[in-house]
Amino acid sequence: MRYLLKSLVILSVLGVLTLGVVSAIIIPELPDVEELKDVQMQIPLRVYSNDGSLIAEFGEKRRVPVEFRETPELLVNAFIAAEDDRFYEHPGVDWQGITRAVVNLIRTGEKTVGGSTITMQVARNFFLSRERTYLRKLNEVYLALKIEQELSKEEIMELYVNVIYLGQRAYGVGAAAQVYYGTTLDNLNLAQLSMIAGLPKAPSTTNPVTNRQRSLTRRTYVLRRMFEEGYITQQQFQEADSTPATASLHTPTVELEAPYVAEMVRREMVDRYDDDATTMGYRVYTTIQNKNQIAANHALRSAVLQYDLRHGYRGPETHIELAGNEPLEQHLELLDSYPVIANLYPALVTGLDKG
Repeated sequence: MRYLLKSLVILSVLGVLTLGVVSAIIIPELPDVEELKDVQMQIPLRVYSNDGSLIAEFGEKRRVPVEFRETPELLVNAFIAAEDDRFYEHPGVDWQGITRAVVNLIRTGEKTVGGSTITMQVARNFFLSRERTYLRKLNEVYLALKIEQELSKEEIMELYVNVIYLGQRAYGVGAAAQVYYGTTLDNLNLAQLSMIAGLPKAPSTTNPVTNRQRSLTRRTYVLRRMFEEGYITQQQFQEADSTPATASLHTPTVELEAPYVAEMVRREMVDRYDDDATTMGYRVYTTIQNKNQIAANHALRSAVLQYDLRHGYRGPETHIELAGNEPLEQHLELLDSYPVIANLYPALVTGLDKG
């Protein structure tokens, strides 16, 4: 009892000191959360043909912005169950979680993760660094409270699903759907949505491309939390949990091959807009027509191929050491790194007939 009273006194003193520090030093230096009402997401530069076919995409981050109403309810519920089950109840800060973390610090001297709400994650992603310090946590708390005063829960969730990093250069759920499943959010099932919802915790090490088993373990956790919170039935949980993983890495689908035109556009855009060229979501439509570009590609490749044939065989591209008893599948894997060019298919010579 004496220990508990001592802890409460310490907490009270710390609270008063914290409020003083926040009011006098921290608050004047923090950004204005009003900026979140008109956010410009970093969206890649996309180059299209005159017919609207994608030629190229330039940008460090892959992002496909989605509105809250376009986000599947199951995905929103999955994030809430896994990341912040009191999202619709707290004012931006989960005081219960923070209190548990502080009490644990007093008792054990160890810092623990606790009470980081979705709103606090929004504050961190837009305004703060990822360093784990007490000062950053105080900044998170203040900004989260301010965000909740300025924005609705739906607006906060919309920011969250668009800014959160989900591995493989994918920022936001729209990009994650394309990167891992090659489609849009509305085409994903519960198993796939829960896989995406499990990524914010450790996007680099638990995504299904780098570590399939960890991603499945995390998916099970998300599904179990959804069941515990009443978002899905036991049957839905069991069916989704037993669904095989279908994720794989999908690069942007180039619909028309015109890389030199795309590079010319990129240079022109950089000359005009500097760094904003590949982050402001510009869509550039060129005068290139699909049928003409396809014909030009075919004509050039055919001419180069005929030139190559006239000069005869020049030997192998490379030499590979083989033991001699490899299965056919291994031989086929060796050829995967060599593309098919103008109907020229790569081949692996494993032996010669002396006759």
